[in-house]
Amino acid sequence: MSATAHQGLVVVITGSGQGIGRVLAQRFAREGARVIVSDIDPHACTQTAAELDTVGVPADVTQAEDCARLVEKATTLFGRLDVMVCNAGIMQLKPFLELDGSDWDRMLSVNVKGCFLSLQAAARQMLQQTPLAVGRPLGKIITMASIAGRPGAGPIAQVIPHYRASKAAVISLTQSAAMTFAPKITVNAICPGLVESDMWRRMDADWTALQGLATGEIWSQRIAGIPMGRPQSPEDIADLAGYLASPQSDYMTGQSINIDGGLMMN
Repeated sequence: MSATAHQGLVVVITGSGQGIGRVLAQRFAREGARVIVSDIDPHACTQTAAELDTVGVPADVTQAEDCARLVEKATTLFGRLDVMVCNAGIMQLKPFLELDGSDWDRMLSVNVKGCFLSLQAAARQMLQQTPLAVGRPLGKIITMASIAGRPGAGPIAQVIPHYRASKAAVISLTQSAAMTFAPKITVNAICPGLVESDMWRRMDADWTALQGLATGEIWSQRIAGIPMGRPQSPEDIADLAGYLASPQSDYMTGQSINIDGGLMMN
């Protein structure tokens, strides 16, 4: 898309102080959007916002008050909210029989409840505003799921059952929200695959330690099976997010879109 593809759009991105969310914030800002950076880490939030010359709002998405405050900040500054990207999430690798209730509580609290609360806060605002143009939705919500929420997943499934369950829940939540708010708000999910990121590097280190393999070996094995021949970059995800935020996707809602180089084909 052009450097002004999202000129003037008001975009809030949770978990955007680092990782994939940070790249999404950079892309939207570069293409003219008015971006609100948000992250649970105040330092990362402030630093990323300063780099983009935009606003940073530290927030814990598991707290409804924080999500409401985040949306309120966007509307106070810019008068509306056009796109909410519910990106904040966590990952943990742990053998199935070693998982305990606290692992599940934390995973579902951030990845599912956090997605719900930020989505809900955004929808409440969007329903009160007028569309940017006649016939367009009042706003757009993008959730961050994963191909891990799909059937299969291979050997890694045994060490991420709670993560997989959380991402399957995000896909289901996306569909429920899309049905609830259509035709006024579109709600779609992005399902990445193997993203070359700090999160995957940590996963590789944890999994190779569990398997007694050399660091990097699991990662090499995983990317060897990608039909497109390479791991994906956060920029690949930003491309799809940009499309979902654009008028070209106005007729799309309730979809969970795989962007994984062909790992999952359906």
